[in-house]
Amino acid sequence: MTASAPRAGHDARRYFEYRHIVGFEETNLVGNVYFVNFLRWQGRCREMFLESHCPEMLRRMDHGLALVTTRCACDYLSELRPFDRVSIRMTLVEAAQNRVTMGYEYWRTGGAELEPRDESEPERLAARGEQQIALMERREDGSMVPTPIPRELRDALQRYGAVG
Repeated sequence: MTASAPRAGHDARRYFEYRHIVGFEETNLVGNVYFVNFLRWQGRCREMFLESHCPEMLRRMDHGLALVTTRCACDYLSELRPFDRVSIRMTLVEAAQNRVTMGYEYWRTGGAELEPRDESEPERLAARGEQQIALMERREDGSMVPTPIPRELRDALQRYGAVG
């Protein structure tokens, strides 16, 4: 996982990158990636972002902070297959009050060559997604109440918002 600046021809945003190699267990009987795995990868990318940029958030989660997914979506553009290398790139779409919306792009960057590919295009956009989380605090009575976005998270996410 890395933080990267945009490449020529890509969106003018910085993104947090989680790299993944597709395994057989992530595919269906036809041999392509089962759709729900794209959503799993959103969660994994978010977790790796927190681990590398917001370790204090993880400690706060042990003491009642919860990240509640309120919405997620994915638009599938092309198939992925076993051993494809995938770059999941997360950007900040919006952060307001207690909610954070992140955008995701799934780029096939290499791997199993099961189909002819135009070598002038080394990466292929496989999907786009979005996820919104609400930050909540658990109370002793078991209820949950909204809590503002912690400064540590807000500062870390701002690095991955729109440039300029």
